Amino acid sequence: MKLQVYNSLDNQLETFTPLEPGKVKMYVCGPTVYNYIHIGNARSVVAFDTIRRYLEYLGYDVTYVSNFTDVDDKLIMAAQAEGTTVPELADRYIQAYYEDTNALNVKPATVNPRATENIPEIIAFVQDLIDEGYAYAVDGDVYYRARKFPTYGELGHEDIDTLESGASEHISAAELAKKEDPIDFALWKAAKPDEISWDSPWGAGRPGWHIECSVMATKYLSDTIDIHGGGIDLEFPHHENERAQSEAKTDQLFVKYWLHNGFVTVGDDNEKMSKSKGNFVTVHELIKQVDPQVIRLLMATTQYRRPIRFSQAGLDEAQANLKKLQTAYQNLKYRLKDAEPGSDFKLEQEVRQVQADFQDAMNDDFNVQNGIASVYELAKLGNIYSERPVVFAETLQTISSRLAQLAGIFGIELATEELNDEQVEQLIAEREQARADKDFVRSDEIRDELKEQGIVLEDTPQGTRFRREQQ
Repeated sequence: MKLQVYNSLDNQLETFTPLEPGKVKMYVCGPTVYNYIHIGNARSVVAFDTIRRYLEYLGYDVTYVSNFTDVDDKLIMAAQAEGTTVPELADRYIQAYYEDTNALNVKPATVNPRATENIPEIIAFVQDLIDEGYAYAVDGDVYYRARKFPTYGELGHEDIDTLESGASEHISAAELAKKEDPIDFALWKAAKPDEISWDSPWGAGRPGWHIECSVMATKYLSDTIDIHGGGIDLEFPHHENERAQSEAKTDQLFVKYWLHNGFVTVGDDNEKMSKSKGNFVTVHELIKQVDPQVIRLLMATTQYRRPIRFSQAGLDEAQANLKKLQTAYQNLKYRLKDAEPGSDFKLEQEVRQVQADFQDAMNDDFNVQNGIASVYELAKLGNIYSERPVVFAETLQTISSRLAQLAGIFGIELATEELNDEQVEQLIAEREQARADKDFVRSDEIRDELKEQGIVLEDTPQGTRFRREQQ
């Protein structure tokens, strides 16, 4: 089965066919960097990193762009509250973002552009929209004529007359007086006293939120891109406005496939996690308490369009599943010590079938829940094979490499340091001698000593081995 993706524009599955064979242009909305990212933000980052990894597994060359919004009302207010500047605040939280997402094993983007690095391009883009009659300037502000774009509302599946009624109730009288239509939205905002600003043909000001993504997606990718991703809360108005701006300027399709991930929810009532509700957990704090690989596995193994309920029970389950994968991988590597040369043709056929099942699942709109089930099945095959009296080296390598490869699509790294510590081996040998001498006190002392150092002993039919506990 070819890869199928759910396009939010049409609300249906479509066969994925990139604009250019073998290549994928992908843009994902990044964070507004006025604070640490929370688990809800991380959900989008991990979901699209997993999608990117699977596309690369299929052989695509992916150009992945994800922006930083480093100037807007939230940054201005946070900087004022802290007595710092907007650039200093943004720099601090961009660095924190990299630290937190690196801990979650998120691959670096091809480009992480900042809004403030693209002010000239933003101004030129806005001017083009004015020249084409899609935008107008009023007292230093510039607004987009939403109704002029013929399909405005289609991405968010919104009725334009309903939007007009709602907008009229939620904007100030002063802003309403400036706008030709209540649903028009800001492309450029006039600066208030002492605010960060840039000179423009309409006076000192700064970009609106929506325009920056249109500019950066078309600048760093092309006028038409394959995939645009983000949280479902961005579908309207942010992505709707991006689409309207971009297609008005270029007169071309902006995005071929719109993909939107579900929320992270918390509590018995499954409330959406957000900073505005105060019910969030930052990644920065959580990774101090929980193995980041556990968090990654929890986030990566729920299909991207579904909500994730964040709970301790979910973390506990992810931790148990992570340990299963790590143990299976270690079992396979351990048995290489006494493996026979050659391979087991029948078992390798089973491995190929499991991998085919994995790919069928992932080709169904990145169905990671069924995909990870295939990975667990592969781990089970590996465990059973590892217990055989006679095993073959090539088959062990095949299973372990496939297990590491498929787990890696979920951002889980199994190929950790080899456990060949001579000092540990010497203690194991001493323990075995103590057991032979029936000196069980010393045997237990060695086991406890190693346990304190995070090393667990496992007595198997093939001898005693050790593994390091995951921190």
